[in-house]
Amino acid sequence: MPLEDQPQVLIVDDDRSLLAALNLALGRRGFRVCTADGPGEAFELIQREPSIELIVLDVMMPGMDGVTALRLLRNSTSAPVLMLSARDAVVDRLAGFEAGADDYLVKPFDLDELVARLLALRRRARERQPISGEHTYADVSLDDRTWVARRGDRELSLTPTEFRILQILLEAPETVHKRDDLILSVWGPAWADSASGSLEVHIANLRQKLEGEGQPRLIHTVRGIGYVLKE
Repeated sequence: MPLEDQPQVLIVDDDRSLLAALNLALGRRGFRVCTADGPGEAFELIQREPSIELIVLDVMMPGMDGVTALRLLRNSTSAPVLMLSARDAVVDRLAGFEAGADDYLVKPFDLDELVARLLALRRRARERQPISGEHTYADVSLDDRTWVARRGDRELSLTPTEFRILQILLEAPETVHKRDDLILSVWGPAWADSASGSLEVHIANLRQKLEGEGQPRLIHTVRGIGYVLKE
């Protein structure tokens, strides 16, 4: 497999036996793997390895938990992040999504499912193909080619999932986007059921970033149907 077709993934977990196992297993599946046993080492690797496309981040680590680490990581990378955790409560999943996670997988997990989710995250990140290059509405702009979104003069720090949602809304402003259609467009049919609880979290985060300096709301809820981008 050509090097450019081999996804580079960073795995962050304090369980060194799991790191070794995933390093071996994902390597055999065609991934280029680098590992870190904590957030500190992960920060250093991200600075040294700009080719990292995907991050697998454990939630429960000593010193700094994964949710806190993710909030800090988002200052230096927009790579899709899949969180691993033994916690399967809805509140724990929501905490991960609110921190900027793009997916969440509960331990113990099946390796085939992990691989499928990572490839889906990579595919979605690479599917940001422009229709016209730059999309604008009101004072919001988004450029698919440079992956930069702005509101006025302020650049928005968006996760890949938030970027994709905003892209869809900007492609058809003042049009109601059905909730189920958004989920299918962002996550695909394979993950529609598992993603149903996270759309609202990503919309809330996106609103917060768009309205960060007291600017008026642009993403509105259409009760029982979905969302619309309008002034």
